[in-house]
Amino acid sequence: TVTLRLSHQWPAVNDKGEGDFRSVLAQRFADKVEKRTDGEVKIKLYPGNSLIEDPIEQYSAIRKGTADMSVYPLDYAAGDVPAFSITLMPAMVRNHEQARKWQDAEIGKRVERLTEENGIKVLTWIWNAGAVGARSAKPIVSPDDVPKGNVTRAAGPRIEQMLKSVGFGLSSMPSSEIYNGMQTGVLDSAITSTSSFGSYRLYEQVKTFTSPTGGNTFWFMFEPLIIGEKQFEKLTKEQRKIVEDVGASLQNFAYEESEKDDARVEKEFKEAGVKVVQMDDASYEKWREKSEPVWADFAKKVDDGDELIELAKKVADEGQ
Repeated sequence: TVTLRLSHQWPAVNDKGEGDFRSVLAQRFADKVEKRTDGEVKIKLYPGNSLIEDPIEQYSAIRKGTADMSVYPLDYAAGDVPAFSITLMPAMVRNHEQARKWQDAEIGKRVERLTEENGIKVLTWIWNAGAVGARSAKPIVSPDDVPKGNVTRAAGPRIEQMLKSVGFGLSSMPSSEIYNGMQTGVLDSAITSTSSFGSYRLYEQVKTFTSPTGGNTFWFMFEPLIIGEKQFEKLTKEQRKIVEDVGASLQNFAYEESEKDDARVEKEFKEAGVKVVQMDDASYEKWREKSEPVWADFAKKVDDGDELIELAKKVADEGQ
């Protein structure tokens, strides 16, 4: 029997198997693999940072062998692999329709090659749309709305680079720490996935919420289900096929639930008395304009950065 440790930062599912869809996906993956392999491959789940305390470290934990799998925001590892930032490039992916196109496009093939060259294999593509939550009464919809000196959290060096350019102050932390950051006054606003806004009950801390349900956001993050290449290669040929098949079987669930989460979380925030707004096209275009210098900088400074930007733009500009 092989036991693989799957570590992630999302809260554990409840007794009915419900919760943050990323956590649900991990649970379903574990159950299906165990069933399909007749218990030969067991996946032990460690939700809520219970194995690796700092979620950012999960990539290096997999490389070192202290964890085997994760549902992991890939850009967390940009410190080790700067090219991973292509998967959280500001205003590059604006909605779910665009995000879903990556997997079969040339950019998707390049991302999978990039992960495999750096010791991890993608089993299920997971994208999360981002929202902006602010403690102020006026929502942040366009770059013109940023209050002077507003300190935010956004994840990812390239997103931070863009936000700095429009006047935000920055405080880096995993999404699981945002609640505390707002409660203690370290943060005035936060930018993270809608799913995290819901899971970490941030409706208790913000007055306004700019939701991606209107089809526009400048923050779209790739958070795939991954396994270490070394760990994958240790499985038998038959076990590897089952692991890949089960990952692929959860693909539609990952795409559909991510989009459903946007609507579910928006409803939760409205019910909690938070002012909810959507980003209009003109505001999105302003964010994109502010993001283009960041794309150019990435293209110039990162290995193969120019090619990655061109391939990503190809998907973004399709059907515009």
